[in-house]
Amino acid sequence: MTEARQTLDHPLNWVRLYTDGACKGNPGPGGWAYILQHPASGKERQDSGGEAHSTNNRMELMGVIRGLEVMRLPLTVDLYSDSQ
Repeated sequence: MTEARQTLDHPLNWVRLYTDGACKGNPGPGGWAYILQHPASGKERQDSGGEAHSTNNRMELMGVIRGLEVMRLPLTVDLYSDSQ
């Protein structure tokens, strides 16, 4: 195991990312959200947004994208989504 991989596996560098997205109609108005948790520190960050014209798949992915964008360091991520 390399030193970089050992660093990523450390609990301080591990987060949980919960995401969701939906549309009313497909296409139609949609929304996305994420909750990012850092269990070692107990910190949590969340955000949400939407678009007037989108698709369900696009909103599901936007929640994941936005959650990953806020990470500043290489982290091990456990991703939870109801999307297939």
